[in-house]
Amino acid sequence: MGRLIDGVWSDQWYDTKSSGGRFVRKESSFRDWVRADGSTRFAPEAGRYHLYVSFACPWAHRTLIFQKLKGLEDAISLSVVDPYMGANGWEFGSSEGCIPDEVNAAKLLHEVYTKAEPTYTGRVTVPVLWDRQHSTIVSNESSEIIRMFNAEFDAVAAHPELDFYPEGLREEIDDINAFVYPNVNNGVYRCGFATTQQAYEEAFGELFGALDRLEDRLGQQRYLVGDRLTEADWRLFTTLVRFDPVYVGHFKCNLRRIADMQNLQGYLRELYQVPGVAETVNMTHIKRHYYESHTTINPTGVVPVGPELHLEAPHGRAERV
Repeated sequence: MGRLIDGVWSDQWYDTKSSGGRFVRKESSFRDWVRADGSTRFAPEAGRYHLYVSFACPWAHRTLIFQKLKGLEDAISLSVVDPYMGANGWEFGSSEGCIPDEVNAAKLLHEVYTKAEPTYTGRVTVPVLWDRQHSTIVSNESSEIIRMFNAEFDAVAAHPELDFYPEGLREEIDDINAFVYPNVNNGVYRCGFATTQQAYEEAFGELFGALDRLEDRLGQQRYLVGDRLTEADWRLFTTLVRFDPVYVGHFKCNLRRIADMQNLQGYLRELYQVPGVAETVNMTHIKRHYYESHTTINPTGVVPVGPELHLEAPHGRAERV
């Protein structure tokens, strides 16, 4: 996991010495918006935008789910990087499932960043929403890209009737997101990338305390915000689907598996069975990326064969109360 410094690539792992062994995620750098009301220079036009993702990355996975559910595959084109991330960062490789960069002809994702900003300094992350018209990055912040996909592209979406951020539920969605992100979504990384025992145990306690609260919440209601699927559910889903096969072992999040938590496991299975969602889950890319790329954690690069996940119900979509 390297970074660009004044437009020059440097293979640098995260610095945790200055933060007491704690992993501190930096904020995304590109934060423009596509707006249907004409208030920005980025208008929601079919064929204008390109999405760069990794199947392995939970943040990029959010955008793939929204692209699929809203029916934006024909309106927004796609490139998929290789699951292995080495000294050059994300690359457009030849592994099964990869899609090359036919917009900028880049071989390395950091080349896309420097095309947008030649003197860029910062991490080179996915997802990236690229604008062909202005030859620049609109956004590399997943939480904002999914809101663009949810509402701003309705004129070119196959399913404009779907709204995962309805106005009447926004305050509650924002509240649960604010709880899930630091403790669960980023919490697994805070465990896995911690370099002191204290930092690891602090993150570990907060992660499983949060999962226990979510388990209780889902014992009282079907979804995180009442009885309908919202953005909050999809933001949690991308962490849950990686939890047992990756985070339990690789990131030492091993107090309990999702499979050991009845409500969370049933919830995970139900979300996985929403039409189109399973197509966005590439477990080969997920496992290869984490176990092969993080040599500071897993120096041998050996990828575990298991576990069996049992996400598909034998007689159609699982029903939960």
